[in-house]
Amino acid sequence: MPDFMIAYDLKQVGQNYTCITDKLKKLGAFHSQGSVWLLKSTTNCKALRDHLKGCLDGNDELMVVQISDWASYQMNPDAAYLNG
Repeated sequence: MPDFMIAYDLKQVGQNYTCITDKLKKLGAFHSQGSVWLLKSTTNCKALRDHLKGCLDGNDELMVVQISDWASYQMNPDAAYLNG
């Protein structure tokens, strides 16, 4: 099953993150760092982007990347999520 990294930047101060974080949790994503999440899914980058972009305002940013290789340093032990 492919691994994905999803990162977002909600530009407006005080913005409500609940919409995007709830959607990511429902997908089974792992909250890795700040606004970076990791996900194992059988879908593709475009479908994930389209699923999440309804939570964003016109000035927000979203990036979805399929991971082919990765390495980490001093990450939370739960970062082993990608190994599972």
